[in-house]
Amino acid sequence: MKAVRLISTRITYAASAFAELVLWRLPEPIEGSPHGFKYRLAYVVRGECVLRYDNEAGKGDHRHVGETESLYIFTTPEQLIADFQRDIERWNDENRDT
Repeated sequence: MKAVRLISTRITYAASAFAELVLWRLPEPIEGSPHGFKYRLAYVVRGECVLRYDNEAGKGDHRHVGETESLYIFTTPEQLIADFQRDIERWNDENRDT
């Protein structure tokens, strides 16, 4: 089986904010992740990536909120996207006056 791209899209939230979602199903897990998916989800506001979920080889599943990086527990692609969207809503709520 070859890698299969499941999602590759950009979602516009505002004139100055968008999300990019890229998700692949892999023939085998990458180093550091126990599942067969590779992903990169980013929320960009005014040209700055303020929120990102990814699982680069060797680092495993994690997320970035601003400069802070933390572990992310991946369960399913659907939950990944739901968690990302929830964090976008939270970020927008916490930063609505900036």
